[in-house]
Parts: sequence; structure tokens; C-alpha cells
Amino acid sequence: MKIFVLILLGLFSTTTIYNTNTPPPIDVHNLEGVWDLQFQLLYDNNQVSDTIFNTNGYRQVKIYSKGKVMWTRFDPADSNEWFGYGSYSIKGNLLEERLEYASGPMMKIVDTTQVFKFELVMDKDSYQQIAVDETGQYSQSENYIRIE
Repeated sequence: MKIFVLILLGLFSTTTIYNTNTPPPIDVHNLEGVWDLQFQLLYDNNQVSDTIFNTNGYRQVKIYSKGKVMWTRFDPADSNEWFGYGSYSIKGNLLEERLEYASGPMMKIVDTTQVFKFELVMDKDSYQQIAVDETGQYSQSENYIRIE
């Protein structure tokens, strides 16, 4: 009987009991999924100076999967096609995207900047990628919500 009680005590002490009312902790660095741009912020001296909302059918979507990123942008006021594909990594609060190929207008940018680095701020269903210039000043951010 003593052995049976000791076995039960051992099982209870090594078993983790989860409260079903509390969701498991989120991996704040998990970008896997589909994200929709909601708005952009412009900065002046690291302070938000303007907010740019999507208007008139403007839409930008990013998809992150297994270390790869693809994005597309639709702007009815712009006849150019905008899309890109490449890889991404997250180190601490730094998001780095390396484009491998892109639409013609984007390739003109990629020819000079192939690696895009952002400060990453995220929670379970939204994230913000903040562009930081060479002096450490914020210049612009894109703010997304998870759609899948």
C-alpha cells in the first residue's frame, strides 16, 4: 500500500495540470500565417508624426511560412505591380527579410537594398515592423493584423 501511495504521489508531482480556461502562452515571435496591413505610421524624432490608413481599395498582404515571406500590394491608383518573395529570420526583436525576387518596380529597390531590417513588435494577432534608419531613428512602420 505504501508503494502504491508513493507511486501516486510521484505521478502527481511530475504531472503538469493546465487550466483549460487559460490559453497556452503565445510565441511572440511566430509570424507564421497571413497578415493584412491596417495602417502605416510615419515618425519624426522617434515620435509618430502621421498615420496613413488604407483607402480607396489599397491592400497589402504578407504571408510567412517556414522561413519564407511573400507579400503583395494592390493600389488602384498605381498601375505598377508590387510583390516580393524571399526568406526571413527573427533575432530578438529584429525582423530581417531578404528578397530573392520581386516585381519590376520592387526589383529597382532590391537592386540597392536586398536585406530589409525592422524592429519587430508583436502580439498574438498583430505585429508592427518599424524601419530604423542608420542613425537609429524610426522612419516608418507597417502595422498588420493576422487574418489566418
